[in-house]
Amino acid sequence: MLFVTGVSVVRARFRGGLLCALLLTWLLPVTARAEACSVPPWPLWQTFVEHFVQPDGRVMDASTPQRHSSSEGQSYAMFFALVADDRETFERLWRWSVNNLAQGDIKTHLPGWFWGLDEHGEWVLLDSNSASDGDLWFAYALLEAGRLWHRMDYTEDGRHLLHNIAAQEVATLPGLGKMLLPGKFGFIKPDPASPDQWQLNPSYMPIPILRRFAEVDPKGPWADIAKNTVTLIKAVSHNGFVADWVTYRATGAKTGEFVTDPTKGDLGSYDAIRTYMWAGLMPARDRLRKPLLASLDGMLQATGEDGVPPEKVQVTSGAHSGAGPFGFSAALLPYLKALGKTTLQQEQAVRVEQLMAQSLTPEAVKLAQPPYYFFVLSLFSLGYMDNRYHFLEDGKLQPMWETTCPRATTP
Repeated sequence: MLFVTGVSVVRARFRGGLLCALLLTWLLPVTARAEACSVPPWPLWQTFVEHFVQPDGRVMDASTPQRHSSSEGQSYAMFFALVADDRETFERLWRWSVNNLAQGDIKTHLPGWFWGLDEHGEWVLLDSNSASDGDLWFAYALLEAGRLWHRMDYTEDGRHLLHNIAAQEVATLPGLGKMLLPGKFGFIKPDPASPDQWQLNPSYMPIPILRRFAEVDPKGPWADIAKNTVTLIKAVSHNGFVADWVTYRATGAKTGEFVTDPTKGDLGSYDAIRTYMWAGLMPARDRLRKPLLASLDGMLQATGEDGVPPEKVQVTSGAHSGAGPFGFSAALLPYLKALGKTTLQQEQAVRVEQLMAQSLTPEAVKLAQPPYYFFVLSLFSLGYMDNRYHFLEDGKLQPMWETTCPRATTP
């Protein structure tokens, strides 16, 4: 078993590996450097592959009766494989996704979001509706893999996806502008009191990947969506918290307003926790980073008061309850770093290390698969904290392996 002992071990391995790489750069002749250079393996990614990635490239979350896979899970894993420079796993993940979620044709189909075991015991696509968060991460992983690995087929697939996302999952909201809907169908709700209302998810739109799309497709809606995402979060972040779901309601042909979602309410929890993480992952010089972090300071206060992030927040009142799982603590690490809260950041890192290790003991693994979502949040956050990757101002991905072992890449 590949066992992750925690944040400190990952950091120690990184520092040791980086020192070796630097020494080799100085001591070896130029012609030998490329062969000698190596990046230490990413233990947390190896653990994720062991517990969640099937041999055929399917990411399985065994926490549901369907033992399901999702477009989110597949796309996140592709991003992590790119960060790890794991080309073989990336290819398996993508081919499985195309064949099982996109009917074998990514040029004309957005991936369906939910695949698993049906009531007859058959493995099928259970819901063919798309999920735009997964679609964005698919497109980003493909475009960056194409650039960094010189794979034109990945670049072309990413561009096809980007075109279809813009055509099928983007709407123009009166008084706001271009906005990403959560999927192709079901998120424009008729309202007797107004022409339309749109259900939105603030955690679906990380600014760095929207920046990259704006570079790749400058005539597309991506720069507007990035700006409008910050407008959305500032408008709905009552008491410094953001809800999982919000609604935008038209008040006229050219006007509208954000309101509490009539079906989901003002709960901020398992979806919203990503919003704080995405803000923390933004490059420091991005002009949208400061106002975004300022809109989300309620989570800092609540975590500081309780010692752990809350599991649930009623954003309108600011009332919060429950201790968030270790994935929540992991998700907040980049956010706390961006805010300069070193002590609280260290406390949450220790909590992540301890609880993650508990979930991977032989006894725990015999009882259940480790918690998929918490590991996903941890891969994003710990990978960033340990300098496995970061985003540049234009949204490009800069993985550790590119800077430690430089390779020629296309712009």
